[in-house]
Amino acid sequence: MRRSDVTRGDGTWVGLCLEVENPQQPGLCVFTAGQRLLVSQQSRPVLLAVVDDQLQGVGFWRTDGYRSFVPPLRADEGRALAGSPQRWAHRFARYLADSPDSPLHEGRWLLSCKSPLQRWRHAKVSHAQYWGSVLVDGHPDGYIDWFIHSGAWEVLALRPMPGADDGRVKAYRKQAREGTLSPVLLWWVSGLDCHVILDGHARLAAAIAESVEPPLLQLHRTVPRDVLNARIDEAVDFYEHELARFAELRAVHGPAVPDGTATAGPQLVRLLHDLDTVAQPTWAWPLPGGQERWHRIAYEATAGQDWPCDD
Repeated sequence: MRRSDVTRGDGTWVGLCLEVENPQQPGLCVFTAGQRLLVSQQSRPVLLAVVDDQLQGVGFWRTDGYRSFVPPLRADEGRALAGSPQRWAHRFARYLADSPDSPLHEGRWLLSCKSPLQRWRHAKVSHAQYWGSVLVDGHPDGYIDWFIHSGAWEVLALRPMPGADDGRVKAYRKQAREGTLSPVLLWWVSGLDCHVILDGHARLAAAIAESVEPPLLQLHRTVPRDVLNARIDEAVDFYEHELARFAELRAVHGPAVPDGTATAGPQLVRLLHDLDTVAQPTWAWPLPGGQERWHRIAYEATAGQDWPCDD
């Protein structure tokens, strides 16, 4: 896997690009069978989901099968890397690349410290209220409401969230107060229209208990290399076309007409930056056996309970 830092035009670090060449199916994988989804980790069902017929949301059933591929993070690591999302990104990239349980597969990925979740909290709403509200309720089953929360990009825990008095949460609460809390690792899953927590359930619970903004690293697919190269060529062609257009106007109307660099240049920078950071739909594999197998897995995972209720 190749890693490269992604920065803005002013040099501000925004993320780490991961280029993966391994064509194999990942250990943490999304499968589809019609409007049904299965998130599986090394053949263990982690999450079953059904998109409703009106496409207004998705019902889910969460099992106890998820295992984080990130080793326990020590307090001294948090203190050493505090305030450096770039260094944390390189640390998490190693865990993602080395573990057979991660969601990485062939293509380009972005591991970024920038998330829309961080932009939507109103100044009058506390961190505890906001981050508590973006967590999807329900265990083992629940519903992600796309109609009410369209575009809200909620957060779904892949295992039950621990309480504020949990031993791990108590330890992390001290780090949250000190500002040395390690990042929560999120994965954007487009088929659910929300983020799932890959690592940091207890750290997020600690941040909510202390009403501080949790540090985040967000993982999502981005533009593939071949598409990226083609779009870069298109962006450069557009830039050159704009300069040529302004040159023609200057030839007719004189030097009072600008040369076009002041408008075309920043636009080119934005286009190139967006190509490096824009999220692409999550890959999903057809579930072998289709809906029949999905129903068998659901029956076993729910111990025969009547779920989903629409069947």
